[in-house]
Amino acid sequence: MSTIHWTETHTRHSARWHSENASPLPRRTVVADDRMKANDAYRQACEGTALLWQGDFHNARQLLQAMGRRIDRKPPKSSTSPSKNFHLHRRRSNDRAGVLGMLLVLLDDDYTLTLRRAPNVRQACLQAYGPSKGPMVVSLRELLGVLGAHQWRLKGIDVPTLGARIHPHYGVFAPVRGEYVDLVAHTPLPPATRHSPATSTAFDLGTGTGVLAAVLAHRGINRVVATDISARALVCARENVHRFALTDRIEVSGPGLFPEDRADLVVCNPPWLPARPTGPIEQGVYDPDSTMLHSFLAGLSAHLRPGGEGWLILSDLAEHLGLRTRQQLLDAIQVAQLRVVDKIDTKPRHPRSKDAADPLHIARSAETTSLWRLTA
Repeated sequence: MSTIHWTETHTRHSARWHSENASPLPRRTVVADDRMKANDAYRQACEGTALLWQGDFHNARQLLQAMGRRIDRKPPKSSTSPSKNFHLHRRRSNDRAGVLGMLLVLLDDDYTLTLRRAPNVRQACLQAYGPSKGPMVVSLRELLGVLGAHQWRLKGIDVPTLGARIHPHYGVFAPVRGEYVDLVAHTPLPPATRHSPATSTAFDLGTGTGVLAAVLAHRGINRVVATDISARALVCARENVHRFALTDRIEVSGPGLFPEDRADLVVCNPPWLPARPTGPIEQGVYDPDSTMLHSFLAGLSAHLRPGGEGWLILSDLAEHLGLRTRQQLLDAIQVAQLRVVDKIDTKPRHPRSKDAADPLHIARSAETTSLWRLTA
């Protein structure tokens, strides 16, 4: 646990320092309010000085936006190499997050935010952080993310395949890209599952919100075991399973990847890009060295019933970015002594795939999401 210190009206203050993306404790912290100019705030943040905001909440949001505009004025570096472009983009994004993360707010006991015109953030913080352990300082940028996640949790995300809404929690990857859900909803089930639905079993590895487990249950699979390594995801999946009234069909288990026993169908939608995440939200997208992908392939044969299938849902974005080759994926499948039965492809429908201003637009526009049907 780190403690942050600052001086206000000649009095020394301190509180717990909290950062979901493990940002280090600022070297120096000063108090700032509505008199702070954007240029001064930007300069001090770039120099490593954190600004603990004591003014109006809406003015703080405007200051954060103004600092972001100053960062964006610098033209991004580019390369002819897709992989170098990706790493340059990631570095720029991380640097941007570091500078904007220097604008801080103090949350008092029970997550009270005492700034003028501040919203009530207590419920959102309780859901994201758990019970309060006393005053703590967080970046305003992180707090806004917590508030946004709270709204998603309240309203939910429409999943047409289920005819219902899924409710993601803070730090759990939200199924905003529906193409991978549709692949699981429409790919023909393995013969053993179709012929004996009353005794069929499926595993959903890395379940997140539980959306794919719910899709499998809706398709008639009698028993679904959903796993995840994230404690937040396990809580989120259990709540959604209860909301869908599927607790008699879906068991949420973990933390871990594979459950005990074998299944007729094992579904895995691992993070698609082999890179290091910078926070809990990114863990659904980035996975260093494709650890989850290789763990799934290595353990699949031992967890399949005779005639069973493993469904790997994977984008080829990493291939277009030069982070992984198709041959490397095929070699990993072969090393695991698996056979490719079929591959069903679909094109992404999310807005970024059509955004020409996106630094990774060339790769995103060529992206294909595939469901690989694998057998032992």
